[in-house]
Amino acid sequence: MNSTQEAGIFLEAKESLQKNGFNIVQQDLNRPWGGFFVIDEHQAQKFANTYFDGIEIGELKISGKLSPKFLIVSPNKRLSWQYHHRRAEIWQVIQGSVGVVKSLTDEETELRSYHPGERIVLQQGERHRLVGLNDWGLVAEIWQHTDVSNPSDESDIVRLQDDFGR
Repeated sequence: MNSTQEAGIFLEAKESLQKNGFNIVQQDLNRPWGGFFVIDEHQAQKFANTYFDGIEIGELKISGKLSPKFLIVSPNKRLSWQYHHRRAEIWQVIQGSVGVVKSLTDEETELRSYHPGERIVLQQGERHRLVGLNDWGLVAEIWQHTDVSNPSDESDIVRLQDDFGR
């Protein structure tokens, strides 16, 4: 995949989010595995309506705070084997196929493939890894914060293994 094709994937995703009326409050398109867009938290219900079949955000809230995010995973790249202390996560595959490994222990289990329309639910503390398969994977993500006084952020990543030495 050349950088022109990669830039096109990111631009297409950004334009789609904006066309759907989402306010992108942060983006990082330079991750070694791809990139992400963070959506305004006030648009959590709209995000759920658009990408999670209208699931009610009231049913998703743990501590009263949700953070919508859109992940773009490069083909044949793996995010770190990780977990979080202050959030649970829900992922919905939007485009492409992705692999997911998850476990309640530090031991990685078998990779399972997920396809557009399929949902992955991760508990707080559950170990997980998102994997790009043969094509670009687009995944809608909602962080379910578990500590309202100390919401999760990018620093709430405990990496057990990382292909990129982070």
